[in-house]
Amino acid sequence: MRLTPTKLADGRDLFYFDDSEPYVSGQATRRLDDLRPLTQRPADGGPVMRKDPLTGDWIAMASYRMDRTFQPATTACPLCPAQPGAAYQDGEIPDSSYDVVVFENRFPSLWRPPGRSKGPADQLDANPLWPVAPAAGRCEVICFSPDHWTSVGQLPAPRMRTIIDTLALRTAALQQLDGIQQVFAFENRGQEIGVTLPHPHGQIYAYPFLPPRTAQIMWQAKAYQERTGRHLLADVTAAEIAAGHRMVCQSDHWVAYVPAAARWPVEVHLAPRQDHLDLTSLNPAERDDLAQFYPRLLRGLDHYFRDAKGVPMALPYVAGWHQAPTEPELRPLGRLHLQLFSIRRAPDKLKYLAGSESGLAAWISDTTPEQIAERAREALSEADHG
Repeated sequence: MRLTPTKLADGRDLFYFDDSEPYVSGQATRRLDDLRPLTQRPADGGPVMRKDPLTGDWIAMASYRMDRTFQPATTACPLCPAQPGAAYQDGEIPDSSYDVVVFENRFPSLWRPPGRSKGPADQLDANPLWPVAPAAGRCEVICFSPDHWTSVGQLPAPRMRTIIDTLALRTAALQQLDGIQQVFAFENRGQEIGVTLPHPHGQIYAYPFLPPRTAQIMWQAKAYQERTGRHLLADVTAAEIAAGHRMVCQSDHWVAYVPAAARWPVEVHLAPRQDHLDLTSLNPAERDDLAQFYPRLLRGLDHYFRDAKGVPMALPYVAGWHQAPTEPELRPLGRLHLQLFSIRRAPDKLKYLAGSESGLAAWISDTTPEQIAERAREALSEADHG
């Protein structure tokens, strides 16, 4: 794989990650210049975040995101390769082709203006009840393929391996930024999920605070370690392997299972057999295995539901890599794993959060993890056999 960095017209970083010739050998170079008349990003301002005194959660606020691109026509997709001569000339990628690309989000919810330090927390209305601070993180977009109509599950293993290596490299780079507490790589797929750009892509967020779910996991892991002397996330994976009946599929290096307390109508966790804090420490064999294991799982889940004619339905989902936080005291409590879930609960129904779920986060499941796992295994078999 060859990495080629460049800058977009407004100063944002863009990185080409090539696995095909003549680019991987350096015999040719991707187009690096961006001729769009974009305004350079200001050296001040940027999104802010306010702390909720009732929960302790930081809430990022970036009002300019209201103007971000929403469901554009295929001919106006900013994530597609450049099309010389086309009427639409506001694409984010300068070259007319690419393998994998990462660039800074044009409408980030987390962003530190160039040259600006993290900055101290302030107070809204001069009241200590409401701390305010710059949302000084970073949001990146990763384009998995130049093909607007493909999906991650359809990608060949060599391209998936490039994506894995890319995510690992960007994780390592973002973890080194001042003030970053966690790096989270994820994909939102499907209009039902709320995807604004249907092109196959994901995002990489570098958070300047510990996100609430991670904070909860760390709290539970610390209490478990103090009580038992053991590692919570490692024990959960081992227990699911031992129980077996919620297992969806396994390989030499990876397992995919429905968690015992699954919240969503379709939810699968994917974890390495060996302990890893994040994607950066996966060895070549584990990466090669994941490059085949993960797309196979996605293809299987695309058979989970069928329409009235019996045709498999593409599953809308969120899939995110949970990686250990950077804080030295908490980092050993983390363990790499991916959580994938869908809001589809039936071919013609979506799960909407009830008042108790939205208001109090008191979850109610309309199925059981064991039923989800059984159907997922069936779907995987259906996909494997055509």
